[in-house]
Amino acid sequence: MQEKGSISIHTENIFPIIKKFLYSDHEIFLRELVSNAVDASQKLKSLGQLGEFKGELGELKVTVSVDKEARTITISDRGLGMTAEEIKKYINQIAFSGATEFVEQYKEKDAATKDQIIGQFGLGFYSAFMVAKEVEIFSQSYKEGTEAAHWVCDGSTEFSLETTEKADRGTDVVLHVAEDSDEFLEPQRLKGILTKYCKFLPIPIEFKGEVINQTQPIWTKQPSELTDEDYTKFYQELYPFSEPPLFWIHLNVDYPFNLTGILYFPKVKDELQFQRNKIQLYSRQVFITDEVKDVVPEFLMLLHGVIDSPDIPLNVSRSFLQADAAVRKINQYITKKVADKLSELFRKDRAGYEQKWSDIGLFVKYGMLSDEKFYDKAKDFALVQNVAGKLFTLPEYQEFVQANQKDKNEQTVVLYTTDAEAQHGFVQAAQDRGYDVLELNGPLDSHFIGQLEQKLEKTTFKRVDADTVGKLIEKDDATESVLSEDDKTKLAEVFKQAISNEQMHVQVEALSPQDAPVVITLPEFMRRMKDMQRAGGGGGMQMFGSLPDSYTVSVNANHPVAQRVLSAEGEAGNKLARQAFDLALLAQGMLKGEALTAFVKRSADLLAAE
Repeated sequence: MQEKGSISIHTENIFPIIKKFLYSDHEIFLRELVSNAVDASQKLKSLGQLGEFKGELGELKVTVSVDKEARTITISDRGLGMTAEEIKKYINQIAFSGATEFVEQYKEKDAATKDQIIGQFGLGFYSAFMVAKEVEIFSQSYKEGTEAAHWVCDGSTEFSLETTEKADRGTDVVLHVAEDSDEFLEPQRLKGILTKYCKFLPIPIEFKGEVINQTQPIWTKQPSELTDEDYTKFYQELYPFSEPPLFWIHLNVDYPFNLTGILYFPKVKDELQFQRNKIQLYSRQVFITDEVKDVVPEFLMLLHGVIDSPDIPLNVSRSFLQADAAVRKINQYITKKVADKLSELFRKDRAGYEQKWSDIGLFVKYGMLSDEKFYDKAKDFALVQNVAGKLFTLPEYQEFVQANQKDKNEQTVVLYTTDAEAQHGFVQAAQDRGYDVLELNGPLDSHFIGQLEQKLEKTTFKRVDADTVGKLIEKDDATESVLSEDDKTKLAEVFKQAISNEQMHVQVEALSPQDAPVVITLPEFMRRMKDMQRAGGGGGMQMFGSLPDSYTVSVNANHPVAQRVLSAEGEAGNKLARQAFDLALLAQGMLKGEALTAFVKRSADLLAAE
């Protein structure tokens, strides 16, 4: 007997609304229908294990087939199946009442809020109408003595339901593909969708005679069952053309939320343009998205791998995560697991950890800058490297330099270079004093330095070219000048005239006779301000306007050149001063263009005159 009916619903245009707003991507219909078929199969399996289903399970698989001539896509399973009454309950009443509520609420909302409300309704089955003009269900329940049922709906609120013949238990969903969805009749297109969303579903998915999924991916197993080779092989499956990972973390927690997965540390080097969206999010082995920014902290977006959690709240299209307490807890758990893994690697194999530091240093610093709790753990395994290539933890380095690099105010001064080659003369001068110099030349290091100055007690950082070596770390034992005050004033005037540049502020200093005759420096504070401005530091940085360059030119009163400039007559003193200044520019890589040409000519003249 055939039953015809109309779903009690107030809105006649419900399907156009579902079609337009429910899913941003129409291909998701296949994920939803295959997931339903897998659920039906797993439920029957569970009933068998509980003894509530005593029949033969046989081969439980989901088959997807396409008939281009008939314009149909069929998803078949051998799961629970449904009686006519169950179809009316689960397909008509529940889903349609959810749909009604969705439409009623959606009317009052703007587009921006639809993602928050549609997660409340179980509308997965109706994604079929995004690509189909008519949908049929043929279903035979596993329960003995029940008749098979045939349900048909053309996307209006009308349906028909009748008894039918079906040889095997389970459900066939037949989609009659609409004219505007021809792409889904192409086998390659369907295979691509199945591979994307269903690659790790727990029930075999067969398409064109081939099983396209692994039913037991390695994240569903215990770490004790797996070898290093298993982990690296799985990584290659996920990212076929990538270098092998450095190491990995196997996540496995069932309280206070369910979460499994494997996170891999890729080689990132000192690049900020790393590839994101490399972590895939699954829910019960169904691929959801690779947009995981709410689940995974920002700095961990560098990682690759898989996270699987049924506890992550999704809207009905599953394309957006909804931030709530569960997501925050998962976020914090992942951060803690990563910090614990790094700490363990550092403790168990420091030499191996140091070898990996060039690949993970950027990642660790990023984490310290963006997450206070991560900083608290990472301060004991974050490393810094000096120009000699030796690596230290932060506490070790403070201990290493504090005896020799304390200034007269008891501040530990950490000296660093951002380019050991370009700043070689300054590095050398610092080392000649017995000082150590760190290499801090990564893309995050200017921010990292600022953080360490806030966190480390009585510690300040200065780049080696921020001042003359005697002033970088001011001690009480100042060097005496061999020049009188008058001579110093006269010397400063000669240099000011020779340089003739308002951005160069001349001062005469008592440096060691072994130091350079002239040293050009950019004060640490000024350089940091300019760096922040270049990096787009808004707000307070605007008060400085476009900061002009403002260098300090330190003339060494105790160098023999100072005496020669003072004793030279007329233009000769000016020439010597300019030559000494140009040498300082040359040492800084700042001598260019016309000034460089003039310097070369002047040098040749001086050589000829000797």
